Amino acid sequence: MGRWYVYIIECTDGSLYTGIATDVERRYAEHVAGTGARYTRSRPPSRLLARFEHPDRSSASRAEYAIKQLTPARKRALCAGDSGSA
Repeated sequence: MGRWYVYIIECTDGSLYTGIATDVERRYAEHVAGTGARYTRSRPPSRLLARFEHPDRSSASRAEYAIKQLTPARKRALCAGDSGSA
């Protein structure tokens, strides 16, 4: 079993996108190319803010859901390394 990652992308409009993948670099390239999620097709990514490693898809999915419940300010604090659980 491969490792899974939760990643957070900052889009050109300043919004944040959270997703999961086994290969974050490949997935980010898909977002940049416009073949990623519908959200990033209309809001192109400007940079990858963070990635968090998880042992399996289930764990990554739970973390993704928890991160999506956070405010944008808390997501940015999480990316900056301030304490918080992901």
